[in-house]
Amino acid sequence: MSNELNKMRDLVLSGHLSRRDFMAGAAAVGITASAASALLTSPAKAAPKKGGHFKIGIGSGSTTESLDPGAIDNTFPQQVNYATRNCLVDVDNEGNAVPNLAESVEASADAKTWTVKLRKGVEFHNGKTMTADDVIASMNHHRGDDSKSAAKSVLDPVVEIKKDDDHTIVFELKEGNADFPYIISDYHLSIMPDGKWQEGIGTGGYVLESFEPGVKATFKKFGNYWRGDERAHFDSIEVLSIKDVAARTNALTSGEIHAMDRCDLKTVHLLKRNRKLNVHQVTGTQHYTIPMHVDVAPFNDVNVRQALKYSIDREAIVKTVLRGYGQVANDHPISPANKYFNKDLPQRAYDPEKARYHLKKAGVDSINVDLSSADAAFAGAVDAAVLYKEHAAKAGININVIREPNDGYWSNVWLKKPWCFCYWGGRPTEDWMFSIAYSKGAAWNDTHWENERFNELLVQARAELNEDTRRAMYYEMQELCSNDGGTVVPMYASYVFATAANVGHDKFASNWDLDGNKALERWWFDS
Repeated sequence: MSNELNKMRDLVLSGHLSRRDFMAGAAAVGITASAASALLTSPAKAAPKKGGHFKIGIGSGSTTESLDPGAIDNTFPQQVNYATRNCLVDVDNEGNAVPNLAESVEASADAKTWTVKLRKGVEFHNGKTMTADDVIASMNHHRGDDSKSAAKSVLDPVVEIKKDDDHTIVFELKEGNADFPYIISDYHLSIMPDGKWQEGIGTGGYVLESFEPGVKATFKKFGNYWRGDERAHFDSIEVLSIKDVAARTNALTSGEIHAMDRCDLKTVHLLKRNRKLNVHQVTGTQHYTIPMHVDVAPFNDVNVRQALKYSIDREAIVKTVLRGYGQVANDHPISPANKYFNKDLPQRAYDPEKARYHLKKAGVDSINVDLSSADAAFAGAVDAAVLYKEHAAKAGININVIREPNDGYWSNVWLKKPWCFCYWGGRPTEDWMFSIAYSKGAAWNDTHWENERFNELLVQARAELNEDTRRAMYYEMQELCSNDGGTVVPMYASYVFATAANVGHDKFASNWDLDGNKALERWWFDS
């Protein structure tokens, strides 16, 4: 199959090209209809080949990072974590929660008790055999009053974790939760020997050889990986933090790396012309946000928050910053890819007059606010801030754009400054996304927003088994976020990444960038 046709097939599988257009393209290069149809149901690449040294450039990273899975806050440490460790459950490339280190995950009738059977004979990199004690210690690393883990709120529904035997664990929840298998797929909840993270030891396909926070990490293949030849195809891998997108792009085009995330959308059309490269676009739950601390003036006034939401031209931002690789959002985190996306919620549009109206309701004619931004948040974040400043000026809002350093952005700006830029990969379920970033007390509630009705619905919807009732609850929660919440969510962004043409893969997962952030484990070299 030609390189161009291969790209078209990937677009069909990711939903960005119709089957009809693919068939027409195949006919144009002399492939019969029956052969083209077979291509859509056969593997996109030959069977995975083994070997080689794979290098990937990541557009994030900070010198303040550690190997603590509870402290992961961007893609660089996430890559390190997934290369070396596994979770009990994985999210596959169809968006399903599937057993990973767990052999099975079964619920009681009320979904309050979950029994996890572990795979036997799974070995850690240090030679220790994984048991239920390791799993419980790993989970408890994120629990307790003194825990600083970002996953603390994720595990808040868990009342007790107990061991039935060396390979059986029982989770008791406060209330029923049909999404529990997705919860224990959270990348923070990777399994470590005795719950200890300091040496980066796990059960994953690669052994950590070196780790320079925010700079570089190197790995070698783990010979006793429990998945055998099914995954972890490279002999060795190298993850490089290359935050400058131009430098990242140059490294890919020159062959210094084999893949990169977060392509520069201004120049991605040039990458598409390069026959030695493949550019990939995947629609998922990724969204870009501008969170404000609602307990800090002037953001503590809901009318000011409304004014700021009406004073951004979302269409212009999507067109200019995303170059069309995304769509406008509506000030809540649930994307059209989610099951309970509120398609009935009226789309908020740019309206300086409505913004002025809300300012007047707040008792002012104009406001001056600082907005922190850096391209570490996402490619084009600084440009988005400048555009926002121009849009808001027409509503009497003076935005002072503060360009922050890329290095340390996630530790020194996000969660610290009253108003800044952020990106979210999203989560597979509504409950998961809301729980980690919008619920009361969540470690990553980056606006400090507390809405009594929202938090009440969050608990009710989690345990609700009736689909229609649950949908109505999540619809209302999205409306509450949009109208009362402290987050401006202007756009949903496609994942746009690039690989060398000889990098093999199956259908890409959409729950995270870079094939669900499992590129290191799932990809291979074709030649």
